[in-house]
Amino acid sequence: MATCQNEKISSHSVSFYNLFVTSRGDTRVRDGSLSSLNYKTSIALQSPTACLLSRPNSNMGFEKLSIAAIAQNKKLYLVVGGAGAAVVCLSLAWRSLRSREKVRVGVVSQLLVHPLKSGKGISVAFAECHHIGLKHGELMDRHWLVVKEDGHMVAGKQQPRQVLVALTSDGGRLCLNGPGMEELQMPLQQPHNPIMDCRVFGTDIQGRDCGDEAACWITRFLGGEIGYRLVHFEPHMEPRRSADQEKLFSQDEKVAYPNVGPVMLLSEASVGDLNGKLQKDVTVERFRPNIVVSDCNAFEEDSWTELLIGDVRLHRVMACGRCSFITVDPETGIISRKEPLVTLKGYRQCQPSEAEIYKKSPLFGQFFTVKKTGIIQVGDVVYRIGR
Repeated sequence: MATCQNEKISSHSVSFYNLFVTSRGDTRVRDGSLSSLNYKTSIALQSPTACLLSRPNSNMGFEKLSIAAIAQNKKLYLVVGGAGAAVVCLSLAWRSLRSREKVRVGVVSQLLVHPLKSGKGISVAFAECHHIGLKHGELMDRHWLVVKEDGHMVAGKQQPRQVLVALTSDGGRLCLNGPGMEELQMPLQQPHNPIMDCRVFGTDIQGRDCGDEAACWITRFLGGEIGYRLVHFEPHMEPRRSADQEKLFSQDEKVAYPNVGPVMLLSEASVGDLNGKLQKDVTVERFRPNIVVSDCNAFEEDSWTELLIGDVRLHRVMACGRCSFITVDPETGIISRKEPLVTLKGYRQCQPSEAEIYKKSPLFGQFFTVKKTGIIQVGDVVYRIGR
């Protein structure tokens, strides 16, 4: 059988093939011959009709050649045209769907990481958003905890001066700072220290003891009559299941020492709305969120089910029911047990159908879980995903 070769053919046939191959955008005709054939076109030219077109001594008449060529390539037109139409339709459908789903709702104005539970928050320009919470540098959100000697956690409303303790890191060393105290530095990792069995909201969890120096520093600062220890949650330890605290969370959602959720979000407008009802303004730091959003309406965050911030995707689970801890002034460490809690109770109660979940706690801020990890930066646009 004769072998197909790229030889000169009639000008009509060249014109026909030129129409087909140039529509593919990656083939062209040079000096009356076909060249640079792509994979699909090459297959087409290996057919009997293509061989006849390229065979210089064929006795078939021009009309038969043209008819055969058109018949042979009609299928290719249909395949290419159909595939192209399908791609265009899918692309338009996807763009339409995305345009309906992705709606700008605000901007990240602050990111706050609280390495020490009930301790001072650190404002950062960016943070890694993990399933278990935010991380900046060597510090994970709420991965350090003050406990009693028996391992039970010390809550901020029990020892309000905890809000003045700044826990930071510098070159692999942990730093403790507080008003009237000298800075204490210690190794960030202390693998030879004992692991303590702790209790956080009635749930068992472990923590690596940070040593006697840290224990003395914390005890002296808090001024308690009993001794306190500082513990650190490490990656190999088993985290708490959020569902053990709140049933609205799925069984696979886990946290270290946070109350219940890995990420808490609050809007500036909601704090502004509250301040409009108070005699003395409060700052967003009093409510200890991780993500603060601006450029939205007050309490609009209550309706955000799915969010996209940078590459991070968040899912709202429930509101944050507030307790007397929000009456601790983050600047002085003094607890009033009155405002802003009293005012919030007057207008931020849950629906009667949700009373079993929130009881009489006023709702302020929203707990989110992390569905897709990534980096969040101050200035990132916040998008609502979904209709």
